[in-house]
Amino acid sequence: MGGTGMDSAKSKNNKESQTMEEKLNTLRAGVLGSNDGILTVVGVLFSVAVATTNQFTIFIAGLADLLACAFSMASGEYASVSTQKDTEKSVVAKEEQLLKTDYDTDIQVISDYYVDQGVSKETSNKIAKDLMSKKPLETIVNVKYDLQLGHYMNPWNAAFSSLFSAAAGGVFPLVAMTLSPVSFQWPATIFAVCLSVGITGYLSARLGNGLVKTAIIRNVIVGIITMIIHYSLGILLAA
Repeated sequence: MGGTGMDSAKSKNNKESQTMEEKLNTLRAGVLGSNDGILTVVGVLFSVAVATTNQFTIFIAGLADLLACAFSMASGEYASVSTQKDTEKSVVAKEEQLLKTDYDTDIQVISDYYVDQGVSKETSNKIAKDLMSKKPLETIVNVKYDLQLGHYMNPWNAAFSSLFSAAAGGVFPLVAMTLSPVSFQWPATIFAVCLSVGITGYLSARLGNGLVKTAIIRNVIVGIITMIIHYSLGILLAA
């Protein structure tokens, strides 16, 4: 009886644990949210700060945009990942039906997969039959769609990750612009933006196994261009 209880607990823990893909998706949402929070907030801050020197007005404008950006990013991520989750569930339901109506074809799909991996035809057939006799649905969705049965992208994880990271990212330019001495608020904000987008560039490159230096430079350039555009718009509107 003790063994059965331990097996049940272990099975529950395995089900609840996130796959690496799920964790990376949550981190991806966080990095993108942070980057958007930084650039969106600094855009508003620069446009408003050119038009007025009232620090309270600048702060309220930046804070309002920070909150709007955070909730917008969260709702967007929730909708996007929910669609992905629905698609994954639909695929599983489809394959579950096919197992009842076209079982032999699914075995052939598994066999062909292992042949493509370099396994002999005879051995591939044995592997396919063995796997399909034990875990048919899990095997077929993994081979055909690279999905792990029972592990679907969680829209709430992505939404909250994006919400908090966008808010945290937007805090960098907001604090720099509104809490720095007036004589230093512009260079302080520019520095804060370049530093923060550089960090998000580094993180995105590490998560995607990309070129770190290229990602950092690209993000910093985009940040500088964003500030120039909104500064110019602020001047035009204030004229």
